[in-house]
Amino acid sequence: MALFSREFGIDLGTMFTRVVEGRQILFEEPTIAAIVVDEQKMVAWGQEALDMFGKVPETIEVTRPLQNGVVADYEVTENMLRWLLRKLSGPFRIVPPKVMITIPYGITSVESRAVHEAILEAGTREAYLIHQPLAAAIGADMPIGTPSGNMILCLGGGVTQAAVIAMYGIVAAETMRSGGMALDEAIIAYVRKKYGLIIGPLTAEQLKIKIGAAIPLEKEERMDVQGQDQVNGLPRGITLTTGEIVEAIQEPLRNIIETARKVLEKTPPELVADIIDHGIAMTGGLALLRGLDRLLTKELGVPSYLVDNPQTAVAEGAARGIKMVPVLRRSLPSV
Repeated sequence: MALFSREFGIDLGTMFTRVVEGRQILFEEPTIAAIVVDEQKMVAWGQEALDMFGKVPETIEVTRPLQNGVVADYEVTENMLRWLLRKLSGPFRIVPPKVMITIPYGITSVESRAVHEAILEAGTREAYLIHQPLAAAIGADMPIGTPSGNMILCLGGGVTQAAVIAMYGIVAAETMRSGGMALDEAIIAYVRKKYGLIIGPLTAEQLKIKIGAAIPLEKEERMDVQGQDQVNGLPRGITLTTGEIVEAIQEPLRNIIETARKVLEKTPPELVADIIDHGIAMTGGLALLRGLDRLLTKELGVPSYLVDNPQTAVAEGAARGIKMVPVLRRSLPSV
């Protein structure tokens, strides 16, 4: 198969990069790289680089080449994509692969072009861009080819996007360049202020995943964490509860709700009626936060639900989108 052209859907996210071919997930690793500072040479990326985070000497920098959904370090992004395509296509590739890669809705033409040029330079035959909300809707099997309104909320690590889609196009949308990482930062700030303890972003993320929730739960969960005392600098441990995490993340959650509310406000009335009937679909890693569907339903007055494949819907939609280019073309970003 490596002798012939292949077609990949790539979700290049702030937190994770996922690659799908057909309906098969080929690759899923953190979007993070380890660079030798003096040589500006990439020595590791993905999970291997994440394992180095906060544990390397000054000669090595562990960095996320995408910030808030857009390319912050072009060279590292290109090297990552080149390595990825070589790994997936095999050493005996004759015809370069065809790729559809996702970008956030509302980014500038310069930011879009950076992604497009990076994937072309990495070694592709054809490269298409697709907005993440549209890709997510396709990947979640939403009926977006009809005149009825479908609303989707993409909750990524570095960007939050809400969009209403009909007839394979985005009718109304809002993008906030903040996402799951903002919740991690809020947890770090809360622990530091309340307990005088400094914890890292990976610890904060584990707290969010393991005991976090958007609303108070009937059963309170607890988790022990270790950090650095901000007064004497010595290691110290504390126990945090679900209620404390709920309290810590209220402000970033309000920002997410406000993003969705803005989209509903500028959606045509006929489509709003459809959305009330269909509900708001939630995708992205943050969509897994317990109670978030109930919080959105309460605050927006529209039923919200988690799709079957929240973490991979965008990548799966990009892979299917390659076959749908003729009908999607008018909705795809131009570069």
